[in-house]
Amino acid sequence: MRFILFNQYHHKPALCGNRSPFSILPVVVIGLILSGCSAVGPNYTKVEPDAPIKWHTELAGGLTTEVLQPDTLARWWSILNDTELESLMERAVKGNLDLKNARASVRKARALRGVSRADLFPTLDASGSATSSRTSSSGSTGKEIKLYSAGFDAGWELDVFGGTRRAIEAAQADLEATQEELRDVLVSLLAEVALNYVEVRTYQSRLAVTEANIRSQEKAYELNRSRYHAGIIDDLAVQQSLYNLENTRSQIPTLQTGLEAAKNRLAVLLGKKPGEVHQELAEKKPIPTLPVTVAVGVPAETLRNRPDIRKAERNLAAQTARIGVATADLYPKFRLLGTIGLESISTGDFFESASRTWSIGPGISWSIFHGGAIRQNIEVRSAIQEQALIQYESAVLNAQEDVENVLIAYAKEQHRKEFLARATDAAKRAVLLARDRYQAGLVDFSSVLIAQRSLLSFQDELAQSEGSVISNLVRLYKALGGGWKSLKPPATDKSDNLTKGGSTG
Repeated sequence: MRFILFNQYHHKPALCGNRSPFSILPVVVIGLILSGCSAVGPNYTKVEPDAPIKWHTELAGGLTTEVLQPDTLARWWSILNDTELESLMERAVKGNLDLKNARASVRKARALRGVSRADLFPTLDASGSATSSRTSSSGSTGKEIKLYSAGFDAGWELDVFGGTRRAIEAAQADLEATQEELRDVLVSLLAEVALNYVEVRTYQSRLAVTEANIRSQEKAYELNRSRYHAGIIDDLAVQQSLYNLENTRSQIPTLQTGLEAAKNRLAVLLGKKPGEVHQELAEKKPIPTLPVTVAVGVPAETLRNRPDIRKAERNLAAQTARIGVATADLYPKFRLLGTIGLESISTGDFFESASRTWSIGPGISWSIFHGGAIRQNIEVRSAIQEQALIQYESAVLNAQEDVENVLIAYAKEQHRKEFLARATDAAKRAVLLARDRYQAGLVDFSSVLIAQRSLLSFQDELAQSEGSVISNLVRLYKALGGGWKSLKPPATDKSDNLTKGGSTG
């Protein structure tokens, strides 16, 4: 309902007969009582994710179903004991542009919630004018008339059927969904920073392996040249050692390109220009080591932690409330309207009691026939709510898939790393044996060539596998929803709690 009541200069308005504007007070009281009734439309009941009792993947590689400690999950990267990584994480939270954009979205959603709440209160507008008009002298008096007016207009639409309350409920849910979106961005950001950092260390490790093999192959090439010039061997062994050396050297530019790209990506994640973190990452450091055990908890606990699922649930709540907003259009709207002001044709009489004007009274409007548009709009909102429910269920399934996939990847990559470590040790022994036999004249250089190639391949794959294991650990914590609790709670205001329970009226 809309209520308009004007008051100016604290003057008491003139009365019409014995009636006072306060005679409509019972109407206001009745409207306020009615506004406390239950809002139309469905009341939202919070949905819970349908989680299995335990993970389908058999836990291995140090994974356990122990309860996830909140502090560990909030700052999961601290278990890697890497001070450089911790520094990068802190700076990313402060400088990342996507995170800043998400924070701005939260402020926007909070302001929109405030716009919706404003509809619960009366409105008050002031106006004033000074006009001069002249009638035609042909067929009229031809006089010039001046009119001065000033006043206040107030209006109040009583939320009898709860349409406004449902709109506030939807705006509150939108705000909470946006807050979960901020947390989801944070989870992804922290994971991306860690993944790119691990990639930097992995490329550095691969470069170190390749450079060590180049030095070894250079010695073999120089030895073959010396033996060739001494007439001990023919040119075949020289050329074989040369193309093996040059082939290994050709891998350096590709590895350097990947390393530069990972460093540039880290800089952008920190909100800096590409190249600004190169100096601090120039020193080659090992890939972070794995913790002995990793607690993953149970599915239900994980699904409650995931910001994307929490966001989907809040979106469902918002769309449920909007069904009530649409349903309220089926019912009449009650308003209280009023004006009070001054109107005079002379500035000298403007503040006289005779210049006062006022009007006050209730109003009602009801959309009787709109060709079924209102009911179709309700159907639209119901369909959107159904889509929101499906999106929530999809988010739950996708979250379970994420965790299951990374659980198996984390455990299996550790097995692969163990096999590669044993293969690398065997390849090192094979190189020594092939070199000794070649120098003794028992085998040709092909045996040394094959052994060197195999060693480089196994060492490179082992370095990649070590990086993959840590990367899978990072992906695991991302899938578990780790990191978002490290962010300070979003700023709130006193109105944050005003709409709680709004669905019940």
